[in-house]
Amino acid sequence: MTTDAVDLLIIGAGMAGLTAGARAVRDGLSVAITETGTDVGGSARFAGYAWTAPDHDVMDEHNPRGDTALKRALVDRFADGIAWIRSTGVEAKDAQRILSFGRGHQFDTNHYLDTCRRLVLDGGGEVLLETDTDRLVVEHGAVVGADLRVADGTHRRIRARSTLIATGGFQGDLALRTAHVHPRADRMQLRSNPHSTGGGYRLATQAGAATGDDNAGFYGHLIPSGIPFADGADFVDMSLYYSEHALLLNLRGERFVDETQGDHLTAMELLDQPEGRGLLIADARVFRDWIIGSYVEGAVAVDKYALASKRGGRVGLAEDLDELAYLPEEWGYDADAVRDAVALFNKQVAKGRQPVPGRKLDRLPLDEPPYYVIETVPAITFPFHGVRIDDRARVLGEDGRPLAGLLAAGSDTGGLWHRAYAGGLASALVFGLTAAETAAEQAHRS
Repeated sequence: MTTDAVDLLIIGAGMAGLTAGARAVRDGLSVAITETGTDVGGSARFAGYAWTAPDHDVMDEHNPRGDTALKRALVDRFADGIAWIRSTGVEAKDAQRILSFGRGHQFDTNHYLDTCRRLVLDGGGEVLLETDTDRLVVEHGAVVGADLRVADGTHRRIRARSTLIATGGFQGDLALRTAHVHPRADRMQLRSNPHSTGGGYRLATQAGAATGDDNAGFYGHLIPSGIPFADGADFVDMSLYYSEHALLLNLRGERFVDETQGDHLTAMELLDQPEGRGLLIADARVFRDWIIGSYVEGAVAVDKYALASKRGGRVGLAEDLDELAYLPEEWGYDADAVRDAVALFNKQVAKGRQPVPGRKLDRLPLDEPPYYVIETVPAITFPFHGVRIDDRARVLGEDGRPLAGLLAAGSDTGGLWHRAYAGGLASALVFGLTAAETAAEQAHRS
């Protein structure tokens, strides 16, 4: 086994890992990055916006049970994160509204990820692809590096003053999903890269890391049922973002959630419903204003109803409200109840009453035929359960104290989100930069 030494060893070459690596070499640190895949980037390759809540009050309103210190750090350091992106030569556009409450910036994530890799290499760092991390090396209670299996089959030990876990979560591992997300989480399609299978989570917990709440939920979106993702572009094209303006009904034909909170949250609620599937119903207004429109300014508009129909999904078009009672029997829904639920909703909101469940935002009736029906299921991008960290990206042990030498950032971490969400890319950016700063402090002390 060959042995080398660096200031910062990074396990995982996605948004968090590459951000940390590029920042660290700019600060004069020696860096090595390992990645199990054949290329860098991870799930960030499929993203396009870094966004979060604009201030602490909004963050607390939309994510009340998240870790307070992590929430504060994300909001306070987000502007510096955008400034960092721009400092690499990558354009980050002016701030714009994201969802009903967020603010963020569109940027070319592929350009950014490739730029970070180039900065690491130009700064004398190393990027090892198709490399597995067998274990963390722990000496006298401190993590001092890791043992690796590199692409050519040889073994290598890299000693490091700081080691950063940034492997992107465990959404690709069915056993971890059912254990820590939901008993039926293994049924969901994977809306992310396939390499995030819990490698970082296992390494950290084996070293004594504490983890977050098993009931924290997951980030994902509603997608049409029965249609496998063909490629990464489907992660956006097949996501039914317009659901916050439609109605979502379960097998019994009942509304069960405030749809206007966004499908990234209603996806969690749908997983709790019978068989984890439901009907998303829109009228001509929603179709015109939201289904065939851009979800956020600058995004490419995709007719998601037409795409789901073309790809063989369960879709239907009802020329009037009564036709909703003629859903195909084999779908298994109480069709009369579906029709009645839409009619009741329309009656309630037309009279200015709050429907049940409540509806915080779009309370316009769905009374402009025809009606567009898509059967929908949740898909997972990453879990909210993960390794606990403090606001300096230091991994915490079961006693709440930092584990010496070990850092974590991105989707491997837990505690920031609890059945709520305000920007995964922003979190990876902010805590990737924070991890680099903490590693620099450690290197300068050594």
